[in-house]
Amino acid sequence: MSMAFALKSDGTDDEEFLFERIAGDLHAQGWSVVPNALPIHISFAIFSQLQTSTDDAFAPAGVGRSVDHVIDPSIRRDEISWIEGITQAERDWLQWSDRLRIYLNRRLFLGLFSFESHFAHYRPGAFYRKHVDAFRNQPFKDGTNRVLSVVAYFNPDWLPEHGGELVMYDESGVHSIQSVAPEFGTLVVFLSEDVPHEVKPARRDRFSIAGWYRVNNSINQQIDPPR
Repeated sequence: MSMAFALKSDGTDDEEFLFERIAGDLHAQGWSVVPNALPIHISFAIFSQLQTSTDDAFAPAGVGRSVDHVIDPSIRRDEISWIEGITQAERDWLQWSDRLRIYLNRRLFLGLFSFESHFAHYRPGAFYRKHVDAFRNQPFKDGTNRVLSVVAYFNPDWLPEHGGELVMYDESGVHSIQSVAPEFGTLVVFLSEDVPHEVKPARRDRFSIAGWYRVNNSINQQIDPPR
């Protein structure tokens, strides 16, 4: 999975080639890891925004949704900031993510309806225990309707001794199938119900985006329950 995508002369990635690679991986194995995947202008714009963000822009991440949402540092210790499209970097990321949504719907008939994402900051020592992003055969248990998870990394010069790997497991949650260093520009996409995963403790500041594509399950005429 070490394939990198060359930049076109206009500075953009060959999106169709990249999106087809992701679609093929998802169809074959349920997950995809692609180094240097994001368009370089988006990667650097987001990196610049993260480097200038103040501490009060992030809040401790919790587990559960709505009334079940709790802060539990024994499970996760990252801090997050939801992406609302306020800056140009955020808008570019959301537009790119929507183009990926459209392509995957056309290619894999996933019925992806909406997308949400947040910045994540793992300070030294922060981690996230093994979990899944959605519960199989229980579409309303967590109120997310999540189908596909996306993670993008913004950490130049990341070394093995810095830790912070994303480790993905098979459906049993016992056997690891891939360990991903959070290197700048790397993109990870996987089926939210099928891939248990964890973030190992980081030994330096670690920045990423985590996002989820959801299907349109309406409850009492409310589309896509709020986060």
